[in-house]
Amino acid sequence: MKQVILPIVLLAGILCTACEDGLDDTLIKKPNGTVAKPEELSAGYSTIFSTGPDAYDMSAEWVTGELNSRFNRGNSLYDTSRGVDENGGLGGLGPVYAGYSCASCHKGAGRTKPTLFTDGGSGNYGFSSVLIYITRKGGGFFPEYGRVLHDQAIYGSKPEGKLKATYTEKEYKFPDGEKYSLITPHYEITNWYADSIAPNDLRITVRIPLRHVGMGQMMALDLDELQKLAAQSNYPEYGISGRLNWITERGKKQIGVSGNKAQHADLTVELGFSSDMGVTNDRYPEEVCEGQTQMMGFANYGIQISTLDMENVDLYMQCLGVPARRNVANETIKRGEEMFYEAKCHLCHTVTLHTRPRGTVLLNNTQLPWLGSQVIHPYSDFLLHDMGPGLDDDYQSGLAMGCEWRTTPLWGIGLQELVNGHTYFLHDGRARNLTEAIMWHDGEGAASRILFSRMTKDDREALLTFLKSL
Repeated sequence: MKQVILPIVLLAGILCTACEDGLDDTLIKKPNGTVAKPEELSAGYSTIFSTGPDAYDMSAEWVTGELNSRFNRGNSLYDTSRGVDENGGLGGLGPVYAGYSCASCHKGAGRTKPTLFTDGGSGNYGFSSVLIYITRKGGGFFPEYGRVLHDQAIYGSKPEGKLKATYTEKEYKFPDGEKYSLITPHYEITNWYADSIAPNDLRITVRIPLRHVGMGQMMALDLDELQKLAAQSNYPEYGISGRLNWITERGKKQIGVSGNKAQHADLTVELGFSSDMGVTNDRYPEEVCEGQTQMMGFANYGIQISTLDMENVDLYMQCLGVPARRNVANETIKRGEEMFYEAKCHLCHTVTLHTRPRGTVLLNNTQLPWLGSQVIHPYSDFLLHDMGPGLDDDYQSGLAMGCEWRTTPLWGIGLQELVNGHTYFLHDGRARNLTEAIMWHDGEGAASRILFSRMTKDDREALLTFLKSL
C-alpha cells in the first residue's frame, strides 16, 4: 500500500484553494509581500526566493509537519559523513568509495568544486569530488574493477586507482575580435591497486557532480509531454532532433530523465549509497568491491542503511525548493532573454514544461502530491542531443551514444558560484564559465554556438546576464 503524507498545510502567501487541476501559481507572494510574477516561478509552488549560499538547500513552503521532520532526517543523512564502524553512528563507508557522504560531492545540494584543476585529478591525499567511469574500449568491464573507479579507500584497503588530469588550451576569437579559450582534458589512471591496465584497452570518462536543483519536479515530469516533445523536436534547419533515452531499470522499460545522459528513471539513491559510498542496502546488498582480492579479511556487516532512511534522502531531494528567477524586469536581462531565443537556445533548453497530476512516488512508496499539476521552467527538454565529437566520451548509457547528452536544466545555474564557489560546467567541468560552455556546443548545438558568436559583445554579455538570472 502506498503511504500518503497529507499534513494540514497552510502555504504562506498563497491566496487560493487547491483543486484537481493544481493551484493558481500567479498568486504566490514573495517574502517582501509583493506578488510574484509568473516568469519568476521556476517551479510553481516549490519556488523559493532565497539568493544566499543555501539557495539550493532549502525546503519548499509546503514541507511542514511530519513531512518536514522526514525532510530534516533526510537532510542529515545526506550531509553527514559516513564512518567505517558499523556499531555506532553512520557506518558502512568503503572499503573503497568515491564520496564519504552525498554532500561531499553535492555541497549544499549543488556541485562541490572538483580537484581536477587544483590537484590535477584525484590528488595524492585529498578528496576529488568526481566520478571516474572505466570500461574496455571494446566494451565490458575489467575483472578487478566495476564501472566506477573508486579513488578513495578506508584504512586497510587501497584506492582502486587515481585519476590524473591534464589540459591543453587553445585560444580563439569571436568575429568582433574578443578572445576566449577552450581547454581539452586528457585523462590517465595511475596507482592501480591491482595490475595496471594498458591505456590502449582503457576508456575513461569523468563526471563532476550535478546540481540537485528541481529533482522533485524532474521526477514528476509529465512523460507524455516528453514523448510528444521528442516526436516534435525536429528542426532540420538547425540540425536539431532530440530523442528519449529508453532504459531498463528495476526490471521495467522506462523513460530516462536523470543523469548526464538521462540514463536513470529515478534519483538513484540506492545506487549512490552503494557505488559512491560503499554502503550496502536492500537493493545492492553486496559490497561495491565484492570479488576483489583486497576484500579478503573484511567483515560482512550486512545491510548498512535501511530503505526508510534512503527514502528520507529521496524525500529530502524531492522536497527542495527551486530558486526563483531574479531581476526579471531588468532591461539587460530582458535583452538577454531575447538573445536566448535569437540564438535558438530554447529549442533544446525548453523553457516551460508541466508535471503530471498526482506528483511523485518515492522509492518506498510515499506519495508527494504537492509536486503534481505544476507549471515549471527547467530550461530543458530532458532529451538526448548529439553534441559533436569534441564532447564525445565514447561511453554508451542506455540508448545514449558517447556524443549524446541530456539537455542540462538551467534553473538555478546563476547561483552556482555563490553556493559552490566555482563556475565549472559541462559533464567534466572543462568549461570554466558560461561562455566556454556555449562555445563547446557542436553537433545539434552548433547553430546556437554560431549565432551566439556572431552577436555583438553587448548582446553576448546580455545573454550571459540572463542565464545568471535563472
